[in-house]
Amino acid sequence: MRKISLQAMMRVSFPNERRWPLRDGHGACRDHRRHNGADRAHYASARIAYGEDGQGVPLPSRKGAGMDCSAGDFLMPRVNRGARLESVKGRPGLYIVWYEAGRQRRRSTGTTDSREAEAQLAAFLRERELAARPAGPAEPDEYLIESALDYYGTVRAPKVADPARIGFALSPLLDFWAGDKVSAITEETCGAYCQWRGKAPATLRRELATLRAALIFAQKARRLTLAPHVYLPEAPEGKDRWLTQSEAAALLNAARNSYANVRLYLPLFILIGLYTGARKEAILSLRWPQVDLDAGRIDFAPIGTRRTTKRKVRAMPIPKRLLTFLRLARQRGTDLGYVVHDSGARIKDIGGAWDGDPEHRGQGSFGGACKKAALIGVTPHTLRHTCGTWMAQRGVPLHDIGGWLGHTDARTSALYAHHHPDHMHAALAAADRR
Repeated sequence: MRKISLQAMMRVSFPNERRWPLRDGHGACRDHRRHNGADRAHYASARIAYGEDGQGVPLPSRKGAGMDCSAGDFLMPRVNRGARLESVKGRPGLYIVWYEAGRQRRRSTGTTDSREAEAQLAAFLRERELAARPAGPAEPDEYLIESALDYYGTVRAPKVADPARIGFALSPLLDFWAGDKVSAITEETCGAYCQWRGKAPATLRRELATLRAALIFAQKARRLTLAPHVYLPEAPEGKDRWLTQSEAAALLNAARNSYANVRLYLPLFILIGLYTGARKEAILSLRWPQVDLDAGRIDFAPIGTRRTTKRKVRAMPIPKRLLTFLRLARQRGTDLGYVVHDSGARIKDIGGAWDGDPEHRGQGSFGGACKKAALIGVTPHTLRHTCGTWMAQRGVPLHDIGGWLGHTDARTSALYAHHHPDHMHAALAAADRR
């Protein structure tokens, strides 16, 4: 039966070569002349695959090909350079090109934009990686942490209410744990991550909680046999900063005396926060279709949105004073526009606190108003806490406060019970009867 010689295989591998490169007994090429660029790259890769010791891989038998190989006859396979982007002559757009079972495959990206095409290539590679994973779960010392994070970000994150929040947490996790196996997660390495990040405990807890969720998700998907314990830093004590009536008035006055564009939206933002106790993002994303001025209702969780642990309040009654300001603001708004806006555009970030240093500016427009009002450590979330605190101080039942703010009863009790005039009143009465 016919045998395939190395020289014949090199003729197939280098069709543009006039003199076919042959190897000596040590695997070295005896003729490097007249190689074009593509063939040189192909030959270099083939040399690595063939081996510097001259011992190649025997050619496997192929049914119906009329070929047979014995020791000393070797196959020089076409080198698979992996999936890549290429333009195809005579066809518009960029194509994803790869080799499968020795044959070239192509998939159109449908675009000529390189960034969009690269994003499609990344998704294609991720799909192939997921499809090619070994069957059955892997042990912690065999499974990469970045694989768990990538799987969690690809499969789980798009299905949550706030995928960007997960994305922000995944980025530093991937940087720190790159190349490490799941078995590397210990109390010591979790502490090293916290020291490396140098962020606030709340941020560290959120990021490491994302790591823990990714490992549990991989275990439930039978990609991992065991999800190790992820050590989180201790939870910080809740902030009890709230505004007095005079502080709230000073903040509003500072907002009204800000820059021309700021004074149009910042006072309204503060008023909505103080009267409704809504979170910053809920206020900034609020549109006029969610506000019914005739019925006096405001919906911070429009129909169709996912319910999350933040429990946005639906159909909240609008306080009379706030209703007046909203009607004035409606005259400057559009039917589908944002309630709080900067010349019609959504405000991405209203800002943060002022640290009390006269040399420093406050964070954003909100922080600038805090500096003018001489309020230290006040953030947009302080408005929400102020709303709940004022209600508790006026004797509103804790259950009603929880319903107004979208809290659970336990959460409301922990935050506002000590502000309530009846706080421990029954316990005090019982103690006095002894």
